[in-house]
Amino acid sequence: MTDPITLTINGRPVRVPAGTVVAIALALAGESRFRRSVAGHPRGPFCGMGVCFECSVTIDGRPHSRSCQTLCAEGMEVRTDD
Repeated sequence: MTDPITLTINGRPVRVPAGTVVAIALALAGESRFRRSVAGHPRGPFCGMGVCFECSVTIDGRPHSRSCQTLCAEGMEVRTDD
């Protein structure tokens, strides 16, 4: 088993196993809406392989980051589109 790491999701600390992708960490934290469409509709992971961009979040200040393709890192800060 890998040692857990701690990242911050919308201001809350969350512990996940090392090697977890951000989309899974968000789901484990109870987040179901990752961003909103231009029409205001809630969006979340769809393809799981980085093609659709529906899982886009802000990671360490970088907007439009694909959460399904980014591994969690110790101290990482993740924000959904509130």
